[in-house]
Amino acid sequence: MAGGALSALAWGRLRAAPAAARIALVYLAARLITTAFLLLAAEISGPGSRFGEQATLGSFVMGWDAEWYGFIAAQGYPSDLPRDDSGNVATNQWAFMPLFPLIARIVGAPFGNYGAGALIVALVAGYLAALVLHAILRERIGEGAAMWSVVFFVSGPLAALFHVGYAESLFLLWLFCALWCVQRRRFGWLYLLIPLMGYTRPGVLAFSLFLALFGIWRWWQRRTEPLGVGEIIHIVALGLWAAVIGFSWQWIVGAVTGDPAGYLETELSWRRAWTGESGGFVPFDGFVRAAGIWFPLWGLPAEWGYVALGLGVVAVAGMLLFVPHVRRLGMEVRLWSASYVVYLLAVFFPQSSVFRLLLPMSPLLGALAIPRSRVWRAGVLGVCLCGQWWWIYNMYAVASTYYQIP
Repeated sequence: MAGGALSALAWGRLRAAPAAARIALVYLAARLITTAFLLLAAEISGPGSRFGEQATLGSFVMGWDAEWYGFIAAQGYPSDLPRDDSGNVATNQWAFMPLFPLIARIVGAPFGNYGAGALIVALVAGYLAALVLHAILRERIGEGAAMWSVVFFVSGPLAALFHVGYAESLFLLWLFCALWCVQRRRFGWLYLLIPLMGYTRPGVLAFSLFLALFGIWRWWQRRTEPLGVGEIIHIVALGLWAAVIGFSWQWIVGAVTGDPAGYLETELSWRRAWTGESGGFVPFDGFVRAAGIWFPLWGLPAEWGYVALGLGVVAVAGMLLFVPHVRRLGMEVRLWSASYVVYLLAVFFPQSSVFRLLLPMSPLLGALAIPRSRVWRAGVLGVCLCGQWWWIYNMYAVASTYYQIP
């Protein structure tokens, strides 16, 4: 009896605690689980793995793309683009934005270790992103569902990215702050947040499209929510500002290297490893071409890939338009998700990194948290944790083949 009363009292105090404290506890518990998964991955990493038999948490922190960010922090960007034997631009640092390695270098300076700074930035940004995600969803779906959305977010299949030197968690922090500002019509902060997004990782052009769609929606809704001249000016100016920031990196790369197409050619250097072709960038070509590559690799007709791509686009559109739980998340989340899908279809060549590229759509997790069934929520959490281990096992423990790249 006494134990039950104490448990009820502790649970009541926990529920009454500020959201920041409750999210901190959830985040800490999730990070301990992920750390255990990473330690297990290091233990079973073998000679065929990219990380070898002596894998450690430190080698995971600086593995894969984190190594490129480390190059930027130590060496900066090349003024002469490296080229392969065929004369094509080879992979290089210009594919990665400068803000994350700059901040990680500053944070890591007292430790004398860039990797420590990268880990701290990723962890802290992940916690702050969870806080803002909770704020985005709370007024739409309620406190309980918003908290469960955070649980799914910090425990999801890609949660290891909060532990490694990738820019994802920092980008998510800026993005969630920007969506929160749009929700509350606090447009002034976006003039700062947009360049922070744009120079953390690619994706700010999707935000430009989002603002355009948001402006159209606000125009149609002006009778139910008055649309002032000031808001119109902000939406138009910010949409243009996001477009300028989105294209500015190409101009910077061209100015430094003397090659106006240097950035696009750098991005295409990764795609050539899959296609073996040296053609230029064509919008919306990546997914179509990938459908014709992946399905034959799986022993299926290429035509099935094109059909699957079309059905996938229709399914996503239907979900954003008609699924009740998704509609409850608010028009801002839905328009952002639609804009980001269009952006990915336009610029990305899908391979194993596609899972990581879907993280900016994390606010949609709120739709999974709305059902109040304990069995449902526990089941979703179980799927998240199983997916997390599957991803860590493949990308860090095995890490030996073309579809095991985070």
